[in-house]
Amino acid sequence: MAASISASPNPSFTYSQHKLSNSLSPTQSLKFPTISSNPIKSLSSHHLQPPQGATARTVSRATAAPSSSSTGSPTTFHGLCYVVGDNIDTDQIIPAEYLTLVPSNPSEYEKLGSYALCGLPATYSTRFVESNEAKSKYSIVIGGANFGCGSSREHAPVALGAAGTAAVVAESYARIFFRNSVATGEVYPFESEVRICDECRTGDVITIELGESRLINHTTGKEYKLKSIGDAGPVIEAGGIFAYARKTGMIPSA
Repeated sequence: MAASISASPNPSFTYSQHKLSNSLSPTQSLKFPTISSNPIKSLSSHHLQPPQGATARTVSRATAAPSSSSTGSPTTFHGLCYVVGDNIDTDQIIPAEYLTLVPSNPSEYEKLGSYALCGLPATYSTRFVESNEAKSKYSIVIGGANFGCGSSREHAPVALGAAGTAAVVAESYARIFFRNSVATGEVYPFESEVRICDECRTGDVITIELGESRLINHTTGKEYKLKSIGDAGPVIEAGGIFAYARKTGMIPSA
């Protein structure tokens, strides 16, 4: 698993420290090098194939990808959403007792997915991952403000990715969660213009159009503008910061 952005081999991969607040607008703070003129031809295996409607089940992230254009870049994510509130911290995303699991070990990576969001309080009566399952049927998580606050553990976005999550949409993020999401390439962390979490319900059928920076709730018929994910997109698409650096020739391929 890739290290966090701060450990990048290229000094241009830096994260602005212009605010001390734990809840920022990260898409306007990340600084990435110019994207290569040669498009990335293959998708990372870390994404879901869009399920067909509310009753569809998610498929293995190891064998499927989101809808893509002819260049191989993902264009849409489609699936069921799981809705949470404000200040969802890393202990709720993946409790500390599971941090002994090593994501680079395939079997332990799967186990991380089975524990994703298992630390939520009992008020969340619907489980994100059903008992005795490794994958969630919810491929999109929708949250409120300060999503991913708490510790700096990379296990948080990794657990969501291992559970089959393709994207998180939140009003704002703790900067370390946003950075780790990009660095690991596990999930796309989108920021919403409004509090979408107040207008969506767990189980709603959602489409995220990456190019249009738009979220469509097919259950309610409403559409929402998302903030552009910017240059973070190709890094996530490549599978993380080191995979991106290798693809673009910034560091030698293994």
